[in-house]
Amino acid sequence: MKKQHVIAGAILLVMVLGVGLWLGSVMPGWLRVLPFSRSTFGTSTVLQQVQTLSQLVTVKYVMEKVVVLEDVKWYPGGDSRVLMLAHGIVKAGVDLGRIQPEDVTVSGTRVSIRLPPAQITDLYLDDRQTRIIERTTGLLRTFDKDLEQTARQNAVNDIRRAARNAGILKDADERAKTQLTSLFKQMGFEVVEFVP
Repeated sequence: MKKQHVIAGAILLVMVLGVGLWLGSVMPGWLRVLPFSRSTFGTSTVLQQVQTLSQLVTVKYVMEKVVVLEDVKWYPGGDSRVLMLAHGIVKAGVDLGRIQPEDVTVSGTRVSIRLPPAQITDLYLDDRQTRIIERTTGLLRTFDKDLEQTARQNAVNDIRRAARNAGILKDADERAKTQLTSLFKQMGFEVVEFVP
């Protein structure tokens, strides 16, 4: 008799566990259907969520550029020259703080958003890896410290141009859209559309 009670208790326990597992797998689907369970987001809520990201930096390029700068004078032995290996860091992204309420449209589980154009957000030379390979000063000249600064500025301008030509802004735009799509899907939107 005691053995039958133990077996009956074990069977009852397995049945309760089975029903619990079944309800655990079915109930989330039921809850999604119920109107009170779905989070509803209006334009202002979506705009607030996006603007909290502020400046979304999505791409970082590391580029090197050799810069040769010569200061040639008309008299013999008066030439000064700098040969620099510039190591630049370029970052690009989208300034989400510029999005206005009219740039966001929410319709049920669909969101449409117009993003501002991607832009270069930061550009600098890494001083640990940027170095002067050669510096010469003409015989009849004094050392020109501005020559190195001018070479650094030329390197920054050349690296900016090279990053743009390599497609950094297009990459930043595409990655921003990917990251925002992921954010909107986590918020419960099923369709995310970017308006040109």
